[in-house]
Amino acid sequence: MDDLTDAVPGHARTRTLTRSPALWPLLVRGALLSPFKRPRAEVTAPRTRLVLPGVRVDLGRLAAYERACGFGVGADELPLTYPHVLGFPAAMRLMSGHAFPLPLLGLVHTSLGITRRGPLTTTGTYELTVYVDDLVPHRRGTEAAVVTEVRAGGGLVWESRSTYLARHRTTTEGGQGARAEHEPLPVLAEWHLAEGVGRRYAAASGDRNPIHLHRLTARLFGFPRAVAHGMWTVARCLAEHGAPQEAVLRAEFKAPVLLPGTVSYGAEGSRFELRGPGGRPHLTGEVLPLH
Repeated sequence: MDDLTDAVPGHARTRTLTRSPALWPLLVRGALLSPFKRPRAEVTAPRTRLVLPGVRVDLGRLAAYERACGFGVGADELPLTYPHVLGFPAAMRLMSGHAFPLPLLGLVHTSLGITRRGPLTTTGTYELTVYVDDLVPHRRGTEAAVVTEVRAGGGLVWESRSTYLARHRTTTEGGQGARAEHEPLPVLAEWHLAEGVGRRYAAASGDRNPIHLHRLTARLFGFPRAVAHGMWTVARCLAEHGAPQEAVLRAEFKAPVLLPGTVSYGAEGSRFELRGPGGRPHLTGEVLPLH
């Protein structure tokens, strides 16, 4: 049976999920449909919002996530990045569907913005809403902006905006994607990452994209070795850096982190980053108080 029910008709269709989608079938569907989707300019975003009410946190999966990312286990509040994991299956449902005009295979996570308006407890009950907000020209193709919202007691408590790039030929110059670099931040730690980092995060988050799991499957998509999840890199940095209860996070994913590999973690004030050998930036970010 279809696990979607139509809710409020209107300009943008809202559909209520009766359960969180299983990720493996969505990955397969997205992979099968990708060859039939041609990235190009002037495509439009699907006008569907997916709503998942009554969401509870699986404490076992949360503990696995906290261990994989370096957070303390057993805290009463969710890590700043964890609601992304809760909403990811619904986001994948949208991006793997027929109405999403960009191929799922080859999409690159380029940026992340999170706003947390207050603490989210591990025992709370939440409502998630996920939708594709916009498709915008990028100097290397087209970016899709995917929004996830978390509500508790009817109020918005957490929201994120992730951009995903589909590369294709374009006449766009500058604009989206033309970002200035800054001087390296003071190095506070050096991390030696094993190949199993990708598999541990995949098991905890459910994101089992083949590029993260093994050298052989990563090679099928043009990578010489397995690649760390971008969301793992930002979560690992936040586990060191910390974040206020009411926070705004902005992060940009610059280059993939190959596994195994070595990265340096740098931070100063509100900013943090990951760099590879030779100072190549992998991730830059900033976390600030909301008010």
